[in-house]
Parts: sequence; structure tokens; C-alpha cells
Amino acid sequence: MSEGFGGFVNEKKDKEVRLYIRNNEVNKLIKQYKKLKKYQKSSIFEIEKLSGQETKIDKLINEYGIDPEAIE
Repeated sequence: MSEGFGGFVNEKKDKEVRLYIRNNEVNKLIKQYKKLKKYQKSSIFEIEKLSGQETKIDKLINEYGIDPEAIE
């Protein structure tokens, strides 16, 4: 097995990273995610998908792409 990316990082110089994320922004993203998941479960989504129309999900994928690490 390979060591992955372990060889590229000098452990002595590795520093901590702090991220500050606003809770209201995270809540907005969660709300949008829940709406999209509800839309995916709806019959309207299935009808659009079967008829060949571009759905909201397809538009988002075309705009932002797919993360290859997310597909397994």
C-alpha cells in the first residue's frame, strides 16, 4: 500500500488551520439541501427526468460539476 500524501507534508512544519463559518450561512445551505432532497423524492422530479427535461439537479451539476471523490 502507498502512504498517500504523507510524503509531501513535513510534520514539523504542519500548522493548525482555523476556520470561522457563520451559523446562519450553514443553516441556509442545510435548508437548500433539504429542499433539493425533497424535490428529488417528488413525482414532479420523476416526470421531468423520464420526459428528458433538464431538472434543477441537472442544472446544478452542469454549473458546478461533480466531485469525483463523492462518487463511490
